[in-house]
Amino acid sequence: MRIRLVMGLALLSTGALAGAFGYGAANLVPTFDAVPLEMRLSFHARLMEMNGITMQGAMALSALSSATLAVMTRGTPRRLAGGAGLLALASFLITRLGNVPINGRIKEWAATSAPLDHARILDRWEAFNYARTGAAFAAFLLLILLALRRGGADHAPNDPPQDG
Repeated sequence: MRIRLVMGLALLSTGALAGAFGYGAANLVPTFDAVPLEMRLSFHARLMEMNGITMQGAMALSALSSATLAVMTRGTPRRLAGGAGLLALASFLITRLGNVPINGRIKEWAATSAPLDHARILDRWEAFNYARTGAAFAAFLLLILLALRRGGADHAPNDPPQDG
């Protein structure tokens, strides 16, 4: 029963993470590119303030619940859950090391003005955004595959692995 609850939490948090990043990649980024630079900078800066806690919380919950699921299972389920946890961690690291520093610069630009090479920097932000989105979707896919397996992850740690 505990495995099913952890599996549900991993699916929920990772699905929410992939959905939020997917929405941003499919809708926000093209909108950012279609509006005047000043509007983009000011909206982007405010959006990142709002997203900070919720998105990092979703990334942490996704990574922790997937890792917990990996510890609770064996064989292929362990590998799938562990892979999902690593991909969720990757989305967090890409965000913290790639997007967040650029977000800080964007916040400064919104209050002052963008430098001449702003387009190159914004392109880097978008590349990081697509990378973290891909990692989140891949994590969600691994958890879906795990859930669809015959019996899913619903077996005790001492049960034989379900590799077939």
